[in-house]
Amino acid sequence: MTTEVNSELANDSFLSKQRIIAQPGFNRWLVPPAALAIHLCIGMAYGFSVFWLPLSKALGIKEAIKCGPDVGFFQELFISSCDWKISTLGWMYTLFFVLLGSSAALWGGWLERVGPRKAGVVSAICWCGGMLISALGVANHQFWLMLLGSGVIGGIGLGLGYISPVSTLIKWFPDRRGMATGMAIMGFGGGAMIGSPMAAELMKLFATDTDVGVTQTFIVMALIYFVFMMGGALSYRVPATGWKPEGWTPPVNQAANAMITQGHVHVSKVWGIPQFWLVWMVLCMNVSAGIGVIGMSSPMLQEVFGGNLIGVDAKFVDLDKAQLTAIAGVAAGFTALLSLFNIGGRFVWASFSDKLGRKMTYVVFFVLGGILYASIPASAGAGSKLLFVAAFCIILSMYGGGFATVPAYLADLFGTQMVGAIHGRLLTAWATAGILGPVVVNYMRDYQLGLGLPREQVYNQTMYILVGMLVIGLICNLLIKPVDQKFFMTAEELAVEKKLAHERASAADAGSSNAAFHQNNPVLVWLAWGAVGIPLAWGIYRTALSVAKFFN
Repeated sequence: MTTEVNSELANDSFLSKQRIIAQPGFNRWLVPPAALAIHLCIGMAYGFSVFWLPLSKALGIKEAIKCGPDVGFFQELFISSCDWKISTLGWMYTLFFVLLGSSAALWGGWLERVGPRKAGVVSAICWCGGMLISALGVANHQFWLMLLGSGVIGGIGLGLGYISPVSTLIKWFPDRRGMATGMAIMGFGGGAMIGSPMAAELMKLFATDTDVGVTQTFIVMALIYFVFMMGGALSYRVPATGWKPEGWTPPVNQAANAMITQGHVHVSKVWGIPQFWLVWMVLCMNVSAGIGVIGMSSPMLQEVFGGNLIGVDAKFVDLDKAQLTAIAGVAAGFTALLSLFNIGGRFVWASFSDKLGRKMTYVVFFVLGGILYASIPASAGAGSKLLFVAAFCIILSMYGGGFATVPAYLADLFGTQMVGAIHGRLLTAWATAGILGPVVVNYMRDYQLGLGLPREQVYNQTMYILVGMLVIGLICNLLIKPVDQKFFMTAEELAVEKKLAHERASAADAGSSNAAFHQNNPVLVWLAWGAVGIPLAWGIYRTALSVAKFFN
């Protein structure tokens, strides 16, 4: 046995999974900061729109050099004599989330076997390397390089980075699955809070009379992100097989814990399990409803309340340019407020699900969300900004909470052995929702305007359609029951999978090369949390400044 282990170790690299098995006494609270370090960086995908306006004037600097009417999308990919339209730049945002879902689904099984360190390193190379390729695209005004760099290569980094900590965190926190995944996925939502203002400051620093400063900003951010992401990836540790928190015993199969399985489903089987598709629909409907209003939150507030946002008794269409600028500033504060609830909801709701149960938490999402969506036309018609804003804040908290709770839901249903890979496949629901939600909201708005409805009423029918989505999600959630035993791996199949995943009974079986890093040192824990907590606190502070504009 010793010969076999030593032989295998001889072929192992520094990035291999067996090199990061934690020594006895390792403090599990060192793992969430590692996950946050990666998620806070890739979460900038949400904030990439901060580059759209400067990039739309990359050549003209002060005013965009518009392309001729004969220049279509494919010509814009290669043309270097006119500026890109913002609608063209928006395709990168679409690629982000399509590639996130598809790459997570394609390589989730690989991630489970090679471990979070190697996946995190590959994610850092793809995400940061993609930004460097995008910088080259901006410098040469070649949009295809931006799509290839940040869109495709960066999108793959997004997918791998997003799911890299899921399985590891769930195994480190079997007693608090929701809270653990909520902490990491909160970071993805918070990435734009740090990245957007940082990018804005860097572009101001690098901008000149002949350059908008985006190229240099991409390069600097790529280097900063690479340091943080590599630090997070190299800090990952996995627990030894059979590890559990001191004093904790796994829940027995009582009625209250009926949804929490003790078995493990192989990722290759989930496509044929009804519960997977029910959870897929649950996530898709929850995200579709939420993501549909995120993109329209600013114009929605402005069109519904118009001049009332700045104390002027006038509708949106009757405002002059100065007044429109003023209410746009208020709406930006509203959007910032929603982002705070989106991020906070990821941690709060996921932690709450540890007590309430995953299924019941989603019942709350769908029932309460449906009531709130249905109330919005009434609060808008009554001119109640307080009820309107409060409804959207709670809705966005549940949107974020849905993302953070679903990994724990999957672990409850399908076991922890391959939950990261299963979560990767489930993220195809996010990719679908990223198309479905905005399409419904945007096209319904245009349709209602085409019918001649006043701008303050064009969202009413849309809210009821979103309620219908939540009803579908609620029905699917109520239909979820424990997975049939026939889908679980046998003891022999599980042993084979653990061997393929390079699991060891203890860190000693993997050698002592990492022993020096496995210390239960409270100073190290504080330093790790400070490294991610300080940037996050700065991002929250900057967002709070924008929120203050709304309340003023």
